[in-house]
Amino acid sequence: MAEEKTYNKPLPDFRPETKPYWEGAKNHALVLPRSKETGKFFFYPRAMSPGEDMSEDIEWVKASGKGKVWTYAIHHMGPSKAYKGDPPYVVALIELEEGVKMMSNVIDVDPHDVFIGMDVEVVYDDVTDEVTLPKFKPAK
Repeated sequence: MAEEKTYNKPLPDFRPETKPYWEGAKNHALVLPRSKETGKFFFYPRAMSPGEDMSEDIEWVKASGKGKVWTYAIHHMGPSKAYKGDPPYVVALIELEEGVKMMSNVIDVDPHDVFIGMDVEVVYDDVTDEVTLPKFKPAK
């Protein structure tokens, strides 16, 4: 019998309108919502597109998973005891090729080697049997 993973950090708040995003992540695919009316991607996942159209007519599209570090911070102390032993780590705003920005971690690199404009690609962290978090590493 497989042992269930223990994860002590906060987990996402799952809502019906974000279900496609989290199901995609669990399947190691980054899917983004896009307005059918304007063709524009948006992020964070929600029930209707933002901006002028504010339409509920959206579709979920597999993203390239590639982007650039738009800005970042190196955290030397976690927000709670659950992060003890983790720092330093990078929290970054990633600008995806699709034009949206999403916050995530940059991993598999010395935090002091991260820079604005760094090319990154998505990787998946299966933190529990039910939750997978998209993170980013330097692109090859």
